[in-house]
Amino acid sequence: MEDSAKLQLYSYWRSSSSHRIRIALNLKGLEYEYKPVNIVKNEQSSPEFVKLNPLKYVPVLVDGDAVIADSFVITLYLEDKYPEHPLLPKDLKNKALNLQVASIVGSSIQPLHNLGVLNYIEEKLNSNAKVAWAQYHINYGFEALEKLLKDVAGKFATGDKAQLADAFLAPQIVTASRFEIDMGRYPTLSRLKEAYDEHPAFIAALPTNQPDAPSSS
Repeated sequence: MEDSAKLQLYSYWRSSSSHRIRIALNLKGLEYEYKPVNIVKNEQSSPEFVKLNPLKYVPVLVDGDAVIADSFVITLYLEDKYPEHPLLPKDLKNKALNLQVASIVGSSIQPLHNLGVLNYIEEKLNSNAKVAWAQYHINYGFEALEKLLKDVAGKFATGDKAQLADAFLAPQIVTASRFEIDMGRYPTLSRLKEAYDEHPAFIAALPTNQPDAPSSS
């Protein structure tokens, strides 16, 4: 592992945005201290956490005196600060594809079904409307990703090496199962999930493998 014990990740076990950073850190071989933030109990609104991120979202990465919020920004910071085991390829076309996949997940899918949005919909409408809303937006994004990747994916999303696109895509696929998305509609994404399920960096980052995940016992 890279000598980076000073890294601290403020994370919630089921947060897909936090999940992305756990994958990125693992792929880069970076050690970090896990700092749990229970967003269901509103711990992100504590004065201590608000100092780290006034937007009250996880993840937050602390690297010495650097405090970085937003998963997309964190991955770019890690790429610059710790260039070993890069998440972005040098080839500009492939690099753009990785960034496009990350952007689709990070701006056109996940924010539309995050906890705050779903709680608001359930409060104003009902729980059925909440689920239907999430399913619509996940399927809409997955249809685009399937078309984008079906002719270019290798073992992983943009080739035969796990990169930034995979760090964003894998957590979204995990989240899709919570909303009973029919993955049979997305053969490329389903095949990628099989690769993620066998990769140690992705296995270690799974929500159920985090220290703050509820015990199954």
